[in-house]
Amino acid sequence: MGVAYHAHARFIDRQGHKITVPAPVDPQTPMVPWWYDWIAMNAAALRRAGFTAILYPPVCKTQSGHFNTGDGYGVYDQYDIGSKNQMGSVETRFGAREQLQRSIAIAHACGLDVYVDVVLHQLIGGNNGVYRYLGANGAAGVGRFPKNPGCLRGAPPRRPEDPVPMPADDFSFGDELVYVNCEPTGYTINGMIDFGDWLTRSLDCQGYRVDDTKGMAVAFVKQWMNAKAMAGRFCVSEYFDGSAQNLYGWTEGAMGGRSVVFDFATHFGLQRMCDAAGFDMRQLDGLGYTALDPLHSATFVDNPDTDLSPGEQVSSSKLLAYAFILTTEGYPFVYHKDYSTEPGCYGLKPWIDNLVWIHENLASGNTLTRYTDPHVFVHERLGQPGLLTAIGKDPWNRHTITCSTNFGANIALHDYTGRHPDIRTDGAGRATFTVASNASGNGQSYLCFSRTGVGAAPVLRPRSTTQVFFGAGDLDIAPARDGDATVGRVWAAEGTRIAAEFRSLLAPWPQRASLAVEVLDPAGTSLASARVRSSVAAALQATVRREGWHTFKTTGAGLPTGGGAPFELSVTYTATQELTLR
Repeated sequence: MGVAYHAHARFIDRQGHKITVPAPVDPQTPMVPWWYDWIAMNAAALRRAGFTAILYPPVCKTQSGHFNTGDGYGVYDQYDIGSKNQMGSVETRFGAREQLQRSIAIAHACGLDVYVDVVLHQLIGGNNGVYRYLGANGAAGVGRFPKNPGCLRGAPPRRPEDPVPMPADDFSFGDELVYVNCEPTGYTINGMIDFGDWLTRSLDCQGYRVDDTKGMAVAFVKQWMNAKAMAGRFCVSEYFDGSAQNLYGWTEGAMGGRSVVFDFATHFGLQRMCDAAGFDMRQLDGLGYTALDPLHSATFVDNPDTDLSPGEQVSSSKLLAYAFILTTEGYPFVYHKDYSTEPGCYGLKPWIDNLVWIHENLASGNTLTRYTDPHVFVHERLGQPGLLTAIGKDPWNRHTITCSTNFGANIALHDYTGRHPDIRTDGAGRATFTVASNASGNGQSYLCFSRTGVGAAPVLRPRSTTQVFFGAGDLDIAPARDGDATVGRVWAAEGTRIAAEFRSLLAPWPQRASLAVEVLDPAGTSLASARVRSSVAAALQATVRREGWHTFKTTGAGLPTGGGAPFELSVTYTATQELTLR
């Protein structure tokens, strides 16, 4: 299934407040890039390390604007992805819309899938349950998908709580949206489905993390995942529950297998393993939801919620937990703060890179427990080329183990962590090796054996991106009007092709109206143009002569003076694999 990189983090500032990733608007870090640019600048390195997907933070404008508490979860306006001057800024905490689109296109050019964190459960920033937004060109109060108290949970005129999976665990963050009980009926369901379709097509993402599914109506969540552009794309649910059976009930019962789920049961088991003195390693046998349903399990060690929450975070020997999730089944997610060597992070990159390589090259097939005692746990992946992993927790003693394997008799095995000399199975196919002590709680007491001679590096296989620019009076891009107007920009690599299709949504088409669309290179030179005729799509194609921003503009005459001409501009292009900010 690959390995996903969870590109988000929270930190504690000097005053003890939770803040999110650094940004250039902070006085103490004026030289750091915007977060979307950081992802773009690191995408190639992440792919070369073996990662196959990136999970972006929530992309919608929050009540915190671009300030350091804006972690993405206090959503204000779904249709503001860093493109409207609301809540004190145009950008979100992570950057502007075109930086987000460029970042995703660069990730694609490096061969990475992109998942976006979507928050459907709550809003923050309204006026007593009333939410009104800016439209195109900053027009006040006309933005798409306004909300009223009938959209929200609470005492009248608000609405009753939706039928959620576990009402006792449905905590209200800000203004909680209702879907089944919304007044008018269907308004929030249809509005959020339309938003998901717009977001997916605007960004070209391959999947979603759906936040706080435990607090939403089951029928709505499943309907959203199967609607419009979301249908068939990857979904992982945040269903915060430490019971493997409850997680199974969500994925197989409520969702019918449509979504995988973050395996909190495994997370809490690994937390006990890493942090509890005297933990019995035999408890790893059959651990968590992954052992029950690995194809619908997304494993993780920590995330932005658990990392800073007492009683939830893994605080010591964290590498042992990564050694477990990156060698067993399930879809592993690596948390940025665990991985990165930047200030405030835990700096596990060298060891996690090695484990990601092991996951991608050695770990396949079913998992079988080969040995377990209070101090050591050994499991084997039975697919080719085979992987035998031993994890020890004894802080004082090393342990020599002999166990059966699937490799066969007299097979040379190499430890791909580099800690143990090569070994050879005996005539019965058994392996004998020594697991080091977990001295000082450094979490490096694990071994990963497989057949000798395996070696491969990930290749960056570029793929194109298709992003749609929607122009309408209630969106962040204005409809086409008389005169010249900029639609948007894409970041294209030299020597690649740009293919665009512009479709007017104006009907009926005025008899004397004219509309042209044009793409300009970074120097402002026209590369291609086309004339729009009624609702027939106008196609443009061009070869990129110089990497960088390529601008799409319209030139209109005779268009309606009030609403102009709404449109959809679909652009397919290939971005660069590297980004250097000047």
